[in-house]
Amino acid sequence: MEQFYNIPHFYSFTVQIYNFFLYIHRFLLFLHKFFFVNRSILKLAIPNIISNITIPLLGLVDMMLMGHLSSPVYIGAIALGGTIFSVLYSFFSFLRAGTTGFTAQSYGSNDFHEISYSLYRATTIAIIATLLILCLQNPIAKLSLILLDGSNEVRNLAITYFYVRIWAAPANMLLYCLNGWFIGMQNTKSPMIIAIIINVLNIVFSIFFVVVMKKDVVGVALGTVIAQYCGLVTALIFLFTKYKPYLIKINIHILLDINKLKKFFKVNTDLMIRSILLVLTIAFFTNQSAILGDNILSINMTLLQFFYIFSYFTDGFAYAGEALVGKFIGANDSENLKSVVTHLFKWGAFISVPFTIIYALFPTPFVKMISDNPTIIQQVQPYYVYMALIPIITFAAFLWDGIYIGATASKAIRNTMILSSLFVFLPMWYFLTPILGNHGLWIAFLGFMIARGVSMTFSAKKSILQLPKNQ
Repeated sequence: MEQFYNIPHFYSFTVQIYNFFLYIHRFLLFLHKFFFVNRSILKLAIPNIISNITIPLLGLVDMMLMGHLSSPVYIGAIALGGTIFSVLYSFFSFLRAGTTGFTAQSYGSNDFHEISYSLYRATTIAIIATLLILCLQNPIAKLSLILLDGSNEVRNLAITYFYVRIWAAPANMLLYCLNGWFIGMQNTKSPMIIAIIINVLNIVFSIFFVVVMKKDVVGVALGTVIAQYCGLVTALIFLFTKYKPYLIKINIHILLDINKLKKFFKVNTDLMIRSILLVLTIAFFTNQSAILGDNILSINMTLLQFFYIFSYFTDGFAYAGEALVGKFIGANDSENLKSVVTHLFKWGAFISVPFTIIYALFPTPFVKMISDNPTIIQQVQPYYVYMALIPIITFAAFLWDGIYIGATASKAIRNTMILSSLFVFLPMWYFLTPILGNHGLWIAFLGFMIARGVSMTFSAKKSILQLPKNQ
């Protein structure tokens, strides 16, 4: 007993008890944060993943419908036609990304009016942009014919596809705004339902027009147009039923507030440059594939579908990052900001490994789902290695995109894209393609994705993790 009451011993015993309960407390805090953050991520990511699954499914069905026709030119035609719209819409894809970032930050700071005006400003720009696109469709088509390479038959079919699908532009542009706004409001279920409706109906209509009505590329385009408007109607129903209190009367002075507009256009101009460079890089990859021949174009577009499939899974977590990063920045919560970034990358690594294994072990069955052309199946085999490398190489770039967009760290995302596209991809393509042909083109593309992930990682501490401070 005397030893127990020895002062130094008693003090040491007390410290040990204190440390024990401190460790228990820290462990409980860790569990709380782990489940809180991951529950928040999964709540937003899973609906995005479900909706995104339907997007590559649509691409696969379109490729299958064209791939089972009499000639490989049909695959090349919808690939080049799709490239036109990818480039065209890249000028305006900031309407989705920028709206998410601004809305999420307003949501985090409980700024009711700015939540509403984030949507109003975006839709105003979308309407103006849509009118511009429809008025300039003929010059756009003529310019596309000049810039796109491929056989005359492929190019003519691509332009036919363009003139039908262009009439989906109004619905597409407004859906950018509405889906971005829903995600910023921490709601990914509504965009999930919208995407499922669009893509399922697109598949149904495309099969009907191609198989039943024998419309080839026109049928695929018609399916897209009708489905997009069905999606827009669904989105408007969600807006007017779930968010009616936010549909406040528009005050033109607030809508055109010079400081808000300057920030809106500064961030969105940077995001537009980033999106244009990304799409132009993929378009350049497609065009160089066409220069190498119709078969190489079909092979590369087939393999690129697996890039899209993985990107849509990863984008589910990237969209969750947009919503949560924006929310925590708006709430001035740097601790949860850093935590959500860490957990997003754990999820990214977790899903990239099985994709890599599946792509490496079972490439041929996947390719056969897209095309049963014996020439394509035989000639694609030397390029299977790039299909297997896609997931492990690209997941960091996809996740950082979402994080930077949520933070509206537009200058950094613009600069890293300039570096990766102009100073990594193009030099690699220039030096490697003459020596390695199509292998050089693929190495340059994967090098571009590595450069994006690495450059954004190095820029993150300054651009993201030292926040809270809106950029």
